Amino acid sequence: MRRSSMLVGALLVVLLLGATLIWSAALVGNHSLLSVSFLDVGQGDAIFIDAPRGPQALIDGGAGTALLRELAREMPWWDRSLDIIIATHPDMDHIGGLIELLPRYRVGTIVVSSVEGDTDAWDTFIDLAEAEGARIVEAMRGQSIELGDARITILFPDRPVPRIETNTGSIVARLEYGETAFVLSGDSPSGVEEYLASLDAAGLRANVLKAGHHGSKTSSSPIFIGYVQPEYAVFSRGCDNRYGHPDEEVKDIYARFGIPTFDTCTDGTVTFVSDGQTVTPQ
Repeated sequence: MRRSSMLVGALLVVLLLGATLIWSAALVGNHSLLSVSFLDVGQGDAIFIDAPRGPQALIDGGAGTALLRELAREMPWWDRSLDIIIATHPDMDHIGGLIELLPRYRVGTIVVSSVEGDTDAWDTFIDLAEAEGARIVEAMRGQSIELGDARITILFPDRPVPRIETNTGSIVARLEYGETAFVLSGDSPSGVEEYLASLDAAGLRANVLKAGHHGSKTSSSPIFIGYVQPEYAVFSRGCDNRYGHPDEEVKDIYARFGIPTFDTCTDGTVTFVSDGQTVTPQ
């Protein structure tokens, strides 16, 4: 009887040690890698960033509850906090999911464009952000947001844009980690892209480009793409959307540059991992 009890006790110790190791691995994770996931939220944008040493950021949230489903797949079940949210502009396909998220997650800082939204959804988003107690910051060119060993730099807007068309007022950001980078352009039109090319030139270089405005022909200027020189591009869009995104002309532009493209409609959530030297699609 005593021998049996000792065996049971030893087995419990082994199980507890195994559980401890599993939980420790889950909590610690790999702190040397940057993970960037373009979430499958239908017709919209949502980009989850899991940075080295633990900080997490979210850029946009799609239109509805799909964001909550996708985040549940990317984040541990016990984790209900985000360090940074960037809402690139007030359109519903970028902030609708954030309205669903804010009552359920703790958020440290929310970065918004100065472009004025004129919808009930935008008013609701701002009300929830203020109720959350998050620090609300208007984006401006040159701002730098530290994410552990990674950094987000705001490229646009470069001035207050309260009354500009909402897509034109989109936040454009560049995420850097080591020698690698991602250019994340919201719904910015070709005019803004070419303006940034004139300002930043080779400074736009990035491994991954989120194709502007879901692949609309109003974005993805060849001049801009030529300066970014991405290894990969991503179309964040819903299947059978009524806008015809991504436009065939835009797909042809990327094909002419020899840039492989991913599509959240056909590929689902698209994740890239950077070790600071190279970027690898998962």
